[in-house]
Amino acid sequence: MVYRGKNKPLLEIRLTDGQEEAFIPSYTSLDQIHGNVSLTAQVDTSIKQVYITFEGIVKTYVEKIASSSPTNGRTEAFQTFLRLVQPVEDAALPPSGMAEAGKTYTFPFTFAVPDRLLPQACEHSPDNDVVHQTHLTPPPTLGDPMTAVWGKSMMDDMAPDMAVVSYAIRARITTGRGSDGKLKILADATKKVRFIPAIPEHPPLVVSGDKEDDYRLRKEKNIKKGTFQGRLGTLVMESAQPQSFRLPPPRSERGRSITTMATIKLRFDPACVYAEPPRLGSLATKLKAATFFASTPMQDIPNRSSDFHYSSTKGLYVETLPLSSRCVASVQWHKHDSPPSSPRRNSAESTVSDADSNIPEPSSTYKEGRPFYTARILVPLTLPEKDGSNNNKLFVPSFHSCLLSRIYALDFYLSCHTPGTSVTAPNMHLKLPIQVSAEPNPHARPSISEGEAQAIARREAAEFQWNPRSVAPPRPSYAEATGSMPQSPASSGFYPTDRSGQCRCSGLTRVDGVGEFTGRPGTPEGLPPPDYSLQTTGRLNVSSSVTRFS
Repeated sequence: MVYRGKNKPLLEIRLTDGQEEAFIPSYTSLDQIHGNVSLTAQVDTSIKQVYITFEGIVKTYVEKIASSSPTNGRTEAFQTFLRLVQPVEDAALPPSGMAEAGKTYTFPFTFAVPDRLLPQACEHSPDNDVVHQTHLTPPPTLGDPMTAVWGKSMMDDMAPDMAVVSYAIRARITTGRGSDGKLKILADATKKVRFIPAIPEHPPLVVSGDKEDDYRLRKEKNIKKGTFQGRLGTLVMESAQPQSFRLPPPRSERGRSITTMATIKLRFDPACVYAEPPRLGSLATKLKAATFFASTPMQDIPNRSSDFHYSSTKGLYVETLPLSSRCVASVQWHKHDSPPSSPRRNSAESTVSDADSNIPEPSSTYKEGRPFYTARILVPLTLPEKDGSNNNKLFVPSFHSCLLSRIYALDFYLSCHTPGTSVTAPNMHLKLPIQVSAEPNPHARPSISEGEAQAIARREAAEFQWNPRSVAPPRPSYAEATGSMPQSPASSGFYPTDRSGQCRCSGLTRVDGVGEFTGRPGTPEGLPPPDYSLQTTGRLNVSSSVTRFS
């Protein structure tokens, strides 16, 4: 974008990396952005410095729901989590600091898009180090209608107006600092880009089976002969988290379908030896995209939507897309005359490991020694094709950041019929977690060279060999101070919630001095206390209609 003004220099940002004609340039992790900034003065103009940066910002706001409270309004948050600076040497500036009228000056730049953020981008003391490391992954572009494009078609990334993540190349020309110490901006230009980070597939989520969980991997339903008649048996439906949808790199060839496969396992435990399994009807599949956003840093990874309902600092937006609906009447039941070898477990205790067995666990009504029936349904899953007309949905990888998260879930609805009648049993519903991962650019330059990786490996091997290690248990004072060792997310299935609501924010020193965070009396609970200042590239600004921060 070029900014023009009376007697102000013309400032323009151009790319030279093959995306000059792209409607919105797209990049992924470890890509390099090449270009130049051209400066043309209309009159002789004094120039002090040229700043060229690559910035990533996130903005969120939450509407407060309170009918009688005097603090009605919205709470906003703003964070600059990434700022890469292109050094401009004094020799590249006009001689004696004076740009001649009509002459064009060019300043080249190169940015290597990082795959990790600096630790200062997340310093609000999350519940554990896993959450902290997760927050250090750069989030994808989200919620910005100017960058949600596919080719030259405007798309919908299923994000609410309350959550925006954007990346841009920014150039500024300054004439020094004013009496207040702030930079005097003579001209400013911005060029937005779309960024989709390379995010690998993570281990499957462990679902505890609690009633409050958003996911349900197993369901039991009584099948009756009729509305006011006896029970035929119990139908069990279960599945496991499928492999992720893998998004290709942003600049890869189009036309590739993004698919995965889910397996639905069925079991029917008859109430008597003569009862037959129900006739299967149809199986409908839907995909839900959930965007969690907050105006205060999130201490853990969101896993229950109920925690985001009726909150003044957290919100949730969900969109549902139909994927498929197919007839499964041809699926064959297989009779088993002997009970399964594994011990029976309560249905609420069913986990992913249970669903990995060939035969589902018995139902709560199963009686030992009786025959039972099993069936399997393979469900191919394909993300809707992007065509810009009939389907305009744009998918981003699953991610978690300090203020924003995006997760996906699959809904399966199975209908069946009582054998020998026209009675339709109620639909059985499963809700499975699923990830959307993103492949890296195969031609991207690695963050470290092969020689550097070998040097690091040799150093670590030397330290491991010669440095003594202590395997003693932790000191009693440490145990008393921490209370208990943190539980692994892989074993717990969720991250514990910090009930204190405390939050500390800090960051890196800014070179332009425009990002100071200043608190005033009346700071809401959970935010930094008054009169703190924050100068950052991990900047977090929060404001509300009652107490405003800038």
